Amino acid sequence: MTPTTALAPVALAPDRTAVTGFEVDFLPDEFRVGQMRRITAAHLRHWHLTALRHDAALVVSELVTNAVQHAEGTPVGLRMWRAAHELRIEVTDGSPTPARLRCAGEADESGRGLLLVAAIAKEWGTSPDGTMTWCSLAIPEGRS
Repeated sequence: MTPTTALAPVALAPDRTAVTGFEVDFLPDEFRVGQMRRITAAHLRHWHLTALRHDAALVVSELVTNAVQHAEGTPVGLRMWRAAHELRIEVTDGSPTPARLRCAGEADESGRGLLLVAAIAKEWGTSPDGTMTWCSLAIPEGRS
């Protein structure tokens, strides 16, 4: 399945500010992680938010990697939108088990992704049904 990308129309955020965004759905495969980083970077350039490219790329990598590992063959979705003061990143995987912080051991090769997300993001969480993990990054002053 080829990812489909579509810019969502301008809408209103809960605080009544204009937002713009995109959504991509794809079958879970490890090669999609890099592809989603590139799509993210392209949109950040378009939105003149290149100051967030490293943080957003890391967050997208971690969240999409988790989703690909836990999707069990169901499609994965990446949605990103920006409002006046935040960039919101949402990843869905269809698994009802919510993402959770783990305490990875010193020798563990995985288990630190959400710790990185929590350290970088302004806030993060999961949907009530556990199928979506999200975070928001603060847009630097003068970039909104």
